[in-house]
Amino acid sequence: MTVNTSRQTLVDAIRGFSLLGILLSNMLIFQYGLLGKDKIDLFNASSFDHGMHIFMKIAVEGSFMPIFTFLFGYGLFKMMEGLEVKELKPKRVLARRFVMLLALGLLHSIFVWEGDILLFYGLMGFFLLLFLKRKAKTVLIWGVVLISLTGLIGLAGSGFETGTSTGDPAKTERSIKDSIPIYSEGTYLEIMEERTGSSESEDDGSMKMALTLVLTALLSLPMFLFGIYAAKKNWFLKPETKRTSYFKKAIIFLLLGYAGKSLYFVWPDLFKSGGGEDTGMSLFTLGYLVSAGCILALGYLLSAAWLLSHIKTSAMTSRFAAVGKLSLTNYLMQSIICTTIFYGYGLGLYGKIGIAAGIGVSLLVYSAQVFGSVWYLKRFKIGPVEWLLRVWTYWSWGGNPRNKVTQPTDLKS
Repeated sequence: MTVNTSRQTLVDAIRGFSLLGILLSNMLIFQYGLLGKDKIDLFNASSFDHGMHIFMKIAVEGSFMPIFTFLFGYGLFKMMEGLEVKELKPKRVLARRFVMLLALGLLHSIFVWEGDILLFYGLMGFFLLLFLKRKAKTVLIWGVVLISLTGLIGLAGSGFETGTSTGDPAKTERSIKDSIPIYSEGTYLEIMEERTGSSESEDDGSMKMALTLVLTALLSLPMFLFGIYAAKKNWFLKPETKRTSYFKKAIIFLLLGYAGKSLYFVWPDLFKSGGGEDTGMSLFTLGYLVSAGCILALGYLLSAAWLLSHIKTSAMTSRFAAVGKLSLTNYLMQSIICTTIFYGYGLGLYGKIGIAAGIGVSLLVYSAQVFGSVWYLKRFKIGPVEWLLRVWTYWSWGGNPRNKVTQPTDLKS
């Protein structure tokens, strides 16, 4: 099979770039927790931190994970193409891959950090099998329809709060305050118990969490589909010939995305639920913010493609690409490093250093990953977690699919 190295390097570089944004976004959760990241007043945040918090909400949160989601769909289709060339059964091979992602995500969420995405990606992978064989136009229409329905569903359920809050401000505040000493001073076992067994409400809480999971799948699906569409249309093939298209589309999506996300802070009354009290995030608000975040994500993605297409032979691109080639390993390492920095069994800096300092920590961790990835790939061809995933996916210790149409001497290709 012939591999277009310029396309693959560009995609790896964009994936590596998105990992920086994911780390910056996750830093809010590492520092303040899933509920606390939206209640930084409980951590004695300064006015400067409040300003940085708004900046992170507009420019970062919810606009880099969609890039990763897009690239998951993109890579899924390209992987299917490769498997078909080798006359393997794509659905069977991909199903094994999704099972391993589920296992890794479950282990990650239980033993390391509650902000895992691998479990969700493993679940969504099975659903995406329905779209891999569809025409590009069909996939695009589904994506556009679903992202449009997001707003309509939000309007229809604008009085309903999602599981992003407990619905009772006092209970939410108490839960956050009670968790602060556990995360900042607790042992590993105490923190794991808090992370895995601290659900306050019973039936109502379970219902809201289940609904939130369904909503997350619905709201994320368009970006998966757009990634599949981009792979079918070879968006990143010969990128140097598509710079003008990248640039024009990037400007449009960036302007729409920034304007859309800023509106939430400029006109907050528009997004308040029923009585105007902060009792939780309505479906309307959630749908609106996810849609705006996805639009901005497309702007970032196309901007990265435009920039990296100009400097494809530079050290910058190769370094981003190195991080991208080890994306799974680097993603898990970010969780291990940052929980060690902020949790009680490590440095115990949970809720103490502020958002600006958290951004600095993100840049330091990511810089270390850049140099570490470049160093590693000079000595090895594949990351340790990537190797484990490929071994399970292909049932081969070499981590490579077995080509049925070639002779044994060609198996290395």
